[in-house]
Amino acid sequence: MANNSLFRRKTIEQILQASHERNEASGGLAKVLGVRDLTSFGIAAIIGAGIFSTIGLASFNGGPAVSLLFVFTAIACVFTALCYAQFASTVPVSGSAYTYAYVAFGELFAWIIGWALILEYAVSNMVVAISWSEYFTSMLSGFGVNFPEYLSIDYGTAAKAQAELLAGGAVSDATRAAAEAYAQAPMLGDLRLIINLPAGLITVLVTALVYTGIKESRTASNALVVLKLAVIGVVIVVGAFYIKPENWSPFAPNGMTGVLSGVASVFFAFIGFDSISTTAEECKNPQRDLPRAMLYCLLICTVLYVLITLVLTGMVNYKELNVNDPLSYVFEKVGVDFIAGVISVSAVVAITSALLVYQLGQPRIWMTMSRDGLLWKRFSNIHPRFHTPSFATIVTGFVVAVPSLFLNMRFFVDLTSVGTFFAFILVCGGILYLDAKGLTRQSKFRVPYVNGKFLVGAAFLVAVAAVFLYGQETLRAWGDLGLAGIAENKALTVIFWLTWASLSILSFQHDFSLLPVMGILTNLYLMTQLGVSNWLIFVVWLLIGLVIYFAYGRRHSKLAV
Repeated sequence: MANNSLFRRKTIEQILQASHERNEASGGLAKVLGVRDLTSFGIAAIIGAGIFSTIGLASFNGGPAVSLLFVFTAIACVFTALCYAQFASTVPVSGSAYTYAYVAFGELFAWIIGWALILEYAVSNMVVAISWSEYFTSMLSGFGVNFPEYLSIDYGTAAKAQAELLAGGAVSDATRAAAEAYAQAPMLGDLRLIINLPAGLITVLVTALVYTGIKESRTASNALVVLKLAVIGVVIVVGAFYIKPENWSPFAPNGMTGVLSGVASVFFAFIGFDSISTTAEECKNPQRDLPRAMLYCLLICTVLYVLITLVLTGMVNYKELNVNDPLSYVFEKVGVDFIAGVISVSAVVAITSALLVYQLGQPRIWMTMSRDGLLWKRFSNIHPRFHTPSFATIVTGFVVAVPSLFLNMRFFVDLTSVGTFFAFILVCGGILYLDAKGLTRQSKFRVPYVNGKFLVGAAFLVAVAAVFLYGQETLRAWGDLGLAGIAENKALTVIFWLTWASLSILSFQHDFSLLPVMGILTNLYLMTQLGVSNWLIFVVWLLIGLVIYFAYGRRHSKLAV
């Protein structure tokens, strides 16, 4: 009899049996990855466009204290990574949070997470591709090659710059250059030919590499990561000699509001550890190696991000860091042009590795959803020679390359974090559910258990007391808003406090493990710091996904048979 429930679940036994059958039939993916390769993939994804570009904007908003934001975000990621690691050792197949949600919460939630991850990976790669283009053209300029500006910028930025220039008044050099690109662009009918050609081309080239096999991708990633870490080491060591301690004062010039305003930029940099779990079927020993790799790469990358941030804000005043290439900029500022040139060249190579890992991740999520019947069958096609999800990889290339040609990076940075936070919360919640049901007793890795029976509620009471004792201005501001204003402007904050209260009760009733609860709360709190416009776009994206699910996925699901 068909199961028509929206929350029908896949059992762990069903998933493992299907994986075993694919391996027996030699129709699965090639198992070639070890813990070093997985850690390399994680570092490649985490230390990408974030450390070479968006870290500048975060430092500009938060000042030197943004280093603390990296620590706070890393802690949130550690809670989540532990939950990912337990899921990966329990359900060692491709699909990441999509597969985990299918086991814990059922098909509808799995679809929502899978659809959100598609947005996360696609948008992340668009940011990386656009950042790569900026460094590539900067590198060419350093060698005396002037790449046409109208072929390395998006139409919207160029048109806006032209309008600002015509309006008169003072404009920045970047705005003037963008306006000049608009004026010099050739006409194609009534439109000006303005596209970010390098961003589109690098996406196509990396997609071709990912298509040809996991071994080739692994080799390329490992080599690029070694180069990337070497350059970052040079930046930290050399930059330390140019630090002026007075640049660290004030440490948090814009307060916690300024620090937290960079949460989207910072969190965008850390979501790469999620991509490791998408390669589970290509691991030699996923139940052992996936948990280790996730924690190793988070630890390494957090230390590097904190050190880089302190060096950047120590070399120049934080107010100067609102640039697209902050690492190169600070060394040019102190007159060490050689290091600036090395950074520009290495950034082009290093950012490519992040692009590679994200291009690996997205097709494998599509492949897994297709295997379950929720997407069209062609998405699960495996190339007979290369053993990669061939059709899904090609589609991924188009989905990333085309928007990269026409849209700007600032639009994408905030958007990529919304779906990720949502996925992370469900993964942490999924561990609480599986543990409560006794479904993870045989897991080879488990989140260290700390009984949250009293701790979650006690922390909630302390937090509420702190707000009443030290947050009088905040409370007055809420009072001035009224109920309608709170509902409109502070809805996510209200949800955060209600969720904490609910988890306090549930922890007391079911002896919940403290660390997954902390993962839920830290991710939900970070969600409250994102802009409303990002949420609106995300909701529209989810609605489109639900239309596809009810029109196709629900009827073709393997569990509906």
